[in-house]
Amino acid sequence: MISIKINGLPTTVEDGTTLLEAAQFLGFPIPTLCHMEGLTPYGACRLCVVEVGEGARAKLVSSCTYPAEEGLVVRTASGRVVRARKMVLELLLASCPQSKVIQDLASAHEVRQQRFKQEHEDCILCGLCVRMCKEQMVAGAIGFSGRGEHRRITTPFDIKSEVCRLCGGCIYVCPACQLRCTYTEPDKAICGGCANLSPPCLEKDGFDDMLCYMRPCVACETKG
Repeated sequence: MISIKINGLPTTVEDGTTLLEAAQFLGFPIPTLCHMEGLTPYGACRLCVVEVGEGARAKLVSSCTYPAEEGLVVRTASGRVVRARKMVLELLLASCPQSKVIQDLASAHEVRQQRFKQEHEDCILCGLCVRMCKEQMVAGAIGFSGRGEHRRITTPFDIKSEVCRLCGGCIYVCPACQLRCTYTEPDKAICGGCANLSPPCLEKDGFDDMLCYMRPCVACETKG
């Protein structure tokens, strides 16, 4: 067993446990788009970042791929983590602004403005469809092609796949192919109409090292 500390809470986990699994076991919510139970961790969306270590040596890592290490100190909601998640969400919104999944995540994380040029429904390259096709459907009909800005998901040699069974598994898991927000002016600010938004009480001083990870906020729920 490995002893670690998550958000100040000491705990022990089995060897090979990821930080995401450990945090979820303790009830600490960590958002993610590219992770799904039953599929190999990929670490593509970077939404699941957490802060490990202390002081100047602390760093951000993807919790879905980072294994627990003896004595590791983990924070899932520090100011640095929350700022990084907001930046990632803005970039995801630029690629796929009408995805309800991404819209709701952005609203829940207090993202109110979109600073990057929107590409209108582009693939976010989370890799869920590729792993679903290969690992669950045992087909491998699609995969990644190219690098950098030319990276995309396609069939081998860009021709119709003979092993695709048209099962729809790739569409089922795709954040860009799921429910759409129906607003007609995507260049405006994030909608947030469907989300139960929390009040901006955490903008006050003194919360930088550990922001609230409660959903819903206990303090807000108890106010009359």
